[in-house]
Amino acid sequence: MRENHQSHSIKERLDAGKIVRVMSMGVIPDPKLIEVAGLIGNLHGLWIDQEHSAVPHSQVETLLMACRASGLDAFARVPPTDYATIMRPMEAGCGGVMVAQIRTPEEVAQMVEWAKYPPLGTRGLFMANAEAGYATVPPAEHVVQANHDRWLAIQIETVEAVDCVDQIAATEGVDLLFVGPGDLACTLGVPGQALHPLCTEALEKISAACRKHGKPWGTLTRDPAHAAVCRELGCQLFSICSDVDILHRGLNSTRELFHELDQVD
Repeated sequence: MRENHQSHSIKERLDAGKIVRVMSMGVIPDPKLIEVAGLIGNLHGLWIDQEHSAVPHSQVETLLMACRASGLDAFARVPPTDYATIMRPMEAGCGGVMVAQIRTPEEVAQMVEWAKYPPLGTRGLFMANAEAGYATVPPAEHVVQANHDRWLAIQIETVEAVDCVDQIAATEGVDLLFVGPGDLACTLGVPGQALHPLCTEALEKISAACRKHGKPWGTLTRDPAHAAVCRELGCQLFSICSDVDILHRGLNSTRELFHELDQVD
């Protein structure tokens, strides 16, 4: 297998039981922001949101070039709509794909089919892309490498997914479960309350399923208290900010820093 030139492989860190810190990007998808994040963000990677944003595939390719240049691993969040949506981010160079709004084991099985080459799935082989080194890797080697290195994450963010999380975690080809705390709280009837007892009960069930089947899990977290609860439950991957969060935190901190310059009318 050819050398991975990224400074941080998310999958390697997860397999080693290490913490992974990432940010998300979708509202302000810009290569310069990726470059800055790689320099000063203390991150292992980022994920590109193709569920809630209108980032086209051509722009994903450009963002992934910036990630490779900055030493950051990357993955894409995608809706569970079709084969091309699942497969194309990996061809562009994503380390994995994270599929949103999954509710049943049958849907999970379909995602595995689309994301993995035979014998694990039915993904089609195409070599003229970043993933395959633009046809510089022998096809047989590429298939083995992609099935090993490219990872599939399933989002657990609905009541239905929590109810069948043991089956989801047990599915061959699923490499990571990722909790969407906003949607999970909303579907549990407590929107905005990520640490509500109903939500922590769900987190405990997800954690137990991952521990039982030897799968890591991750989450998006907005504050240290939520992150601490998830870490106590064995969470490894933490999405700690978005592109908009960076603006909010930076502007709020700057406003506070120069509060003495505020004009009082």
